[in-house]
Amino acid sequence: MADENLMPNRTDKSTGKPTGKIVITGAAGLVGQNLVVRLKDAGYTNIVCIDKHPANTPALARMHPDLTVIQADLARDDGWQDSLEGAAAVIQMHAQIGGLDWAEFVDNNITATERVLAAMQAADVPYLVHASSSVVNSMAVDFYTESKKAQEKLVDACPIPHVTLRPTLMFGWFDRKHLGWLARFMQRVPVFPIPGSGRYIRQPLYVGDFSAIIIACLEGRRMGTYDISGQQKITYIELIRALRKAVGAKTPLLRIPYGLFHALLTVYALVDRNPPFTTKQLKALVTPDEFIVIDWPGIFGVRSTPLDEALSVTFNDPRYAGVVLDF
Repeated sequence: MADENLMPNRTDKSTGKPTGKIVITGAAGLVGQNLVVRLKDAGYTNIVCIDKHPANTPALARMHPDLTVIQADLARDDGWQDSLEGAAAVIQMHAQIGGLDWAEFVDNNITATERVLAAMQAADVPYLVHASSSVVNSMAVDFYTESKKAQEKLVDACPIPHVTLRPTLMFGWFDRKHLGWLARFMQRVPVFPIPGSGRYIRQPLYVGDFSAIIIACLEGRRMGTYDISGQQKITYIELIRALRKAVGAKTPLLRIPYGLFHALLTVYALVDRNPPFTTKQLKALVTPDEFIVIDWPGIFGVRSTPLDEALSVTFNDPRYAGVVLDF
């Protein structure tokens, strides 16, 4: 039987607040930043945040001075492993999402995961929540997809009790690479370009809902693998229209032939080593994927926030809507 002091949902009888230590890797990214807020709102106070981003990790520390924030490269640095001692659970969020260098995906999605799993076993951490991705079921072939498949295999093979969650494209506060970047781009340009017809099915997932699912897993010690897709299927161009409405923009949308759009991205990549949108991501965008929709609201007891409501909170909530992280 597990030590009760290591149970994530153990509560202090005098305060009613959770006492187990939770370690989050990739804590300064989109999901991590949102999850920290929701964990604190749920009463968690013993949270350790690990990330390597040179700007966003200090930003996380400034926003949450009451938490332990460690800046470290999980693929290389040592010393962070000590923070896993006595942890009730690890929430594994670290991931390389974009970029042009395969080695970065190996470091951040594969090597870092091998090291975290080894550190968890050495520290006898009893539970893992792993954030995988819906792309493991995608027809797309790119650096992100292939490295996330390899990462999930590592987690599947480890003996630590765990749950694997496969979310679709997420949005919410602190979104610097997806809808957040598109919203800021939309407000700066005279027209907003849409590749091809724009009628590619998307299933965006509100990160607030995903955070609630993670907390439900912590508190229920859920195990298994779950595809967490956005409940609403919407075409890309309709999603952009909903985004435009949420941010109050008037920018007209302009469809651009796929070939021209691809050529423009290719040229842009020559002058920007870390472009916000790559040709591989463009190919993934137009790949005709539709992901399974399960009843995760019923399974995890979490409300599915309607898309328009979630977009409004993302871009208009006074607490964090104005916080823009470094790309």
